[in-house]
Amino acid sequence: MNLLRRSILVPLLALAAVLGAPAVQAQNTVVNTGVAYPGVLTLRVDATDLDHRIFRVNESLPVRPGALTLYYPRWLPGDHGPDGVITQLAGLKMSAAGVPVHWKRDPLDVYAFELTVPAGAATLELEFQFLSPVDPASGRVVMTPEMLNLQWNAVLLYPGGYDDSRITVQPSLRLPTGWKYGSALEPAVQHGDGIEFKPVSVESLIDSPVFAGRHFRRLDLDPEALEGGRAPVYLDVVADESADLAITPEQLAAHRALVTQADRLFGVRHYAHYDFLLALSDHLGEIGLEHHQSSENGVPPEYFTEWAKSSAGRDLLAHEYSHSWNGKFRRPADLWTPNTNTPMQDSLLWMYEGQTQFWGDVLAARSGLMPLKDARDNLASVAAWLEGRSGRVWRNLQDVTNQEIMSARGGGSEVDWRDWQRGSDYYDEMAMVWLEADMLIREGSGGARSLDDFARAFFGPAPGRRDADFSPLTYTFDDVVAALDRVQPHDWAGFLRERLDTHRPGAPLRGLALAGWKLAWSEEPSDYDKGAAAQRKVDDFSYSLGFDVGKGEKLRNVRWGSPAFDAGLSNAVQLIAVDGLAYKADRLKRAITAAKTGTAPIRLLVKDGEVYKTVAITYRGGLRYPTLARIEGTEDRLARLLAPRP
Repeated sequence: MNLLRRSILVPLLALAAVLGAPAVQAQNTVVNTGVAYPGVLTLRVDATDLDHRIFRVNESLPVRPGALTLYYPRWLPGDHGPDGVITQLAGLKMSAAGVPVHWKRDPLDVYAFELTVPAGAATLELEFQFLSPVDPASGRVVMTPEMLNLQWNAVLLYPGGYDDSRITVQPSLRLPTGWKYGSALEPAVQHGDGIEFKPVSVESLIDSPVFAGRHFRRLDLDPEALEGGRAPVYLDVVADESADLAITPEQLAAHRALVTQADRLFGVRHYAHYDFLLALSDHLGEIGLEHHQSSENGVPPEYFTEWAKSSAGRDLLAHEYSHSWNGKFRRPADLWTPNTNTPMQDSLLWMYEGQTQFWGDVLAARSGLMPLKDARDNLASVAAWLEGRSGRVWRNLQDVTNQEIMSARGGGSEVDWRDWQRGSDYYDEMAMVWLEADMLIREGSGGARSLDDFARAFFGPAPGRRDADFSPLTYTFDDVVAALDRVQPHDWAGFLRERLDTHRPGAPLRGLALAGWKLAWSEEPSDYDKGAAAQRKVDDFSYSLGFDVGKGEKLRNVRWGSPAFDAGLSNAVQLIAVDGLAYKADRLKRAITAAKTGTAPIRLLVKDGEVYKTVAITYRGGLRYPTLARIEGTEDRLARLLAPRP
């Protein structure tokens, strides 16, 4: 809001609040008054209907007679876009003193519900349901017979005209018999399967989801925290089966080391306590979502029991944990909003998500969640993936930060032509840029400083802040540049703007070279890539013919301008046969290898809808899988970056 308009509206809104008049509403924006909502909302959620996957909600609001607008949260922190799942809200009824109250939806803002509180009414009663999808095709599954993921924004309506931080809620939750839960919320009273939590603001409630389940285990990741004056940290695990909860001492040590290494990086814990919420499931919807004092994490059921098979994906907890500092405590100024129905702007996601991606990779390696070789192989895969992003020629990285507003969460990475449309490239591409920044700092300081020094200064103790004040501290582009310059003088503004605004081809791989490594190619995939492909359930031919083969032999991720693309293939087709024989991954690998020295094209029989056709692909490059190779005569700065901090 511009300053002139704010100077006119805020006094009017404050007066309206005092008089009990309806607040002025800007289209798609809930204008805040700067005053607290009078009274406490009571929110009661019954999550026991596992058969139908239904959360049943009752809510009470202290009100005054007159016009009132209630909002369903739309712009969700961590999602970076307007994707509140209002289509799954149902059965909404309102009443006051036992008399039904009519409501209507704003046709221009379908997240807004308008009503008139009748004369003499002091409390408004709401009743509705949140319907968890049963089929993943209908949306993310958040309730199964074995576990649930309650996101409070999905079961809440709140009054407009107030900051989320100035509305107090008394939440309670009823769970199926015998279930246990994890959450950043603090319990006040528990009676059997019902938990009444301590009152919190709407802002904190939305930022404090619940994982609960039949098979649950809580692990203390810093057993000496209280003795040492530190905030405690827990790993709250739910699983499809109790056997999946088995964890070895070595695995527990790696997760504890993540907390230790984050301490050594950031220097301070900006939370009263932290809960990693971890679901080991094939049935609960996938998730990786940050919160200030917790995070929602979904991994395959074999996360612990098949630990030795692959470390692919084990940077997830490190990434989400890093967000407690970058994204929650320190937050881009244009991503902070007074409430969840005021639009966000994503212009600094390259810092919010990009540097977090960098630190997630680094902390996964430093903690031992990911072995050093796997960390290098992951970096090779990222470099190769980015090197082939053909869309860079028309869409710069700064524009890509708009992706989450343009599409629902996850849509940015699931478009049909991922390398041409670019999706959410600001994660991995900026991780490579921050690698380069780290190496420039090391080089410029003679090895005395690194990006670690930036992290400790930028995300660490905040001058003038009380230790218990965890409210968001916003930052701008200029703040990032100034902090970098204090660590190591350089033209950081020019460095960042060139990488954000230009359309030059090729991935930003200079950081790898400064670290003593380069992207290379092998005819065999690394163990890390084998594990990643197995988790994704694909046969990976990305860097040879230019596609993956997924479930049902369906082509996926056909690369723009690849041999497959030039032959007329797309994600619409199913791969039936290779050179006249039924498709098998090894059969296609042999055909690609034979074509290196042969003269005939590789012939694929594909099915496009009801049409069968044979395509001929002329390709002589052989099998190609990414790896990293040392640059002779250079220092291995990458090993220094990824080594644990003493």
